Amino acid sequence: MQQTDFLVIGSGIAGLTYALKVSQQYPDKKITIITKSREDETNTKYAQGGVAVVNDLENDSFEKHIEDTLIAGDGLCNERIVEMVVTEGPERVSEIIEWGANFDKNPDGDFSLGREGGHSVFRVIHHKDVTGKEIERALLEAIHRRPNIQLVTHCFVVDLITQHHLGYLVTKATPDIECYGVYVLNLTNKKIEKILSKVTLLATGGNGQVYRSTTNPTIATGDGVAMVYRAKGRIENMEFIQFHPTALYQPGVNPSFLITEAVRGDGGILRNIHEEDFMHKYDPRLSLAPRDIVARAIDSEMKITGTEYVYLDCRHMDIDKFIHHFPNIYETCIAAGIDVQHQMIPVAPAAHYSCGGIKTNEWGLTSIRNLYACGECASTGLHGANRLASNSLLEAMVFAHRCFMDATSKIDSLEFKENVPDWDARGTNAPREMILITQSLKELKQIMSDYVGIVRTNERLERAMRRLDILHEETEALYQKTEVSPQLCELRNLITAGYLIVKGASFRKESRGLHFNTDYPLKSELVQNIVL
Repeated sequence: MQQTDFLVIGSGIAGLTYALKVSQQYPDKKITIITKSREDETNTKYAQGGVAVVNDLENDSFEKHIEDTLIAGDGLCNERIVEMVVTEGPERVSEIIEWGANFDKNPDGDFSLGREGGHSVFRVIHHKDVTGKEIERALLEAIHRRPNIQLVTHCFVVDLITQHHLGYLVTKATPDIECYGVYVLNLTNKKIEKILSKVTLLATGGNGQVYRSTTNPTIATGDGVAMVYRAKGRIENMEFIQFHPTALYQPGVNPSFLITEAVRGDGGILRNIHEEDFMHKYDPRLSLAPRDIVARAIDSEMKITGTEYVYLDCRHMDIDKFIHHFPNIYETCIAAGIDVQHQMIPVAPAAHYSCGGIKTNEWGLTSIRNLYACGECASTGLHGANRLASNSLLEAMVFAHRCFMDATSKIDSLEFKENVPDWDARGTNAPREMILITQSLKELKQIMSDYVGIVRTNERLERAMRRLDILHEETEALYQKTEVSPQLCELRNLITAGYLIVKGASFRKESRGLHFNTDYPLKSELVQNIVL
């Protein structure tokens, strides 16, 4: 058993920012960060575009950024949260720069600003086309300079510890559910250990691996959302899965390589297989419409032409400028046999971001006491029915700070929970056939991709739910009799995430933002969040 004052699950921008702030405020307290893979293997590392933040007050304003966010969110954003994130954002960005993150600048010393879909002006600060990787580098270097932070890699969190593990009946109606820490599978010694904490932060990222094609790394398996749902915490708006319109089309490659929206911001044009510019048929903002609109437009064109991709045309762009701004994209395309100066880039939508997740308040606190959530795993009210491009890193910084403020205001009044039992693995045996897990994962990805993708119908959702019920029953039976493994836990978490996406989509009797159901093509006058 271990004890730590502050426990952080996840080592992306949300978890690391929070841990740094806590460490500086309380140098005498212990902060433990747990990650199931390498310390830098996070969704943050794969973020290309940048951070949307008001910086150029001559051409931009808080009001413009707020309006762009609300328009993209299609009526479901919490306006108070949007205003809070947008106005607090510049100070948070300044802090991350102080910690060592570098952003591209013009010769005059001002930030080089990009523009992406849904933005009315150029406001996205970036580090070439690897912004997330640069932020991750800077934060990890700062983390390693803090002696009271312990960063533990290859440690898989199995479950949150609540009153349930003390023998009490816990349901969604139970008042004051509390989190006392976590059970973790130490991948080094293959043993399940318990870590008790006064405060726990979930910064576990997204759930893109529930789909066959995703820009998310293989670690994005919905762990945080699934754990909170099992602990009877509140989850909301899971039906709003953002498909990035332009992932490099490479069948069988997982994850899919992202072609950042900033390429379209710099002039890239979407064309169908007949090389026709088609976006004028769908939105006056053309290739820079919000992601939900562009993804549906591409999906429509692929169905009309019977192809699995469209093209992103960059042939007319200045090649030197392209290579300077998008070196990673240029090199990846060259490696795939695509010369962007003379050839168009084949692209197709891929699952990219979960706008819903663990329901939190304005301080990042979940419905479970002493448990916070931040980053993509959280549903804060900022994104509504569709996230505005490059608002995710900003949200993570702002809410990491707010989680830090609230947690540190309470920490001195909290105690460790006594008499938490050890993990009980009696009656379980070593797995005999890994095919039972790998085949179920394939089935899950196929079900979600074919029935719960960019365009949905009631019949598809009903069929998906029936098949997920079978997968759930089979996997739970396997879980009860088999020793815990990361593969089994991830499958279990992904099935839960898939179930929550389908359940939310089934409850939403309208088409709004990222959720488009051909049986309800119009928006409902009744706007509501789907809480599960």
